[in-house]
Amino acid sequence: MLLLGLPLDMIALPIPPGDTTLAYSGYLCFRGVLRPFAVLPAGYGGAIIGVTVTYWIGRRVGAPLVDRYGKWLFIKPAHLERTRMYYKRFGNALLLFSFFVPGIRQFAGYFVGILRIPYLTFAVYAYIGAVLWVTFFFGIGFVFGKEWQIILGWVERHFAFVAAGVAALVAFMIFRWSKSAKAVKGIK
Repeated sequence: MLLLGLPLDMIALPIPPGDTTLAYSGYLCFRGVLRPFAVLPAGYGGAIIGVTVTYWIGRRVGAPLVDRYGKWLFIKPAHLERTRMYYKRFGNALLLFSFFVPGIRQFAGYFVGILRIPYLTFAVYAYIGAVLWVTFFFGIGFVFGKEWQIILGWVERHFAFVAAGVAALVAFMIFRWSKSAKAVKGIK
């Protein structure tokens, strides 16, 4: 379900949103219907496949398609320039946290491909973002059990605060990791 559904969500097909699907999968694991060790890898794989496919579509076909048919797709050169400006302003953090914003998640891979961001840079930030996104929304269902729908609704209503909290947690983890890496280098 997740290995096929999440790529379809990333490609922007009208299917149930990935956030809800992940939270419900977490809830099913909470109830013992599914096993987390099967669900989480499928979720990670589905999200990574989806964002990678959209990146390569954007990189290979996106720019010529937008140049030629952009007006028919309601994508103007100004939209691409604005996206380029946002990427320059926020850098790879935009790619890292785009998974948490419905509507942005579905198009981030395309636009990053169109902007020709190097694949390795894309992969590092997009794949980490995918793992964070899958883990977070799966965790809502798994940790909160029967209350998962209430918590999911609360998260969606208060997204700015939740995103700031997730960003602070990631920044703290990176800080701790870099501090411990420097300590290890000092020992050698």
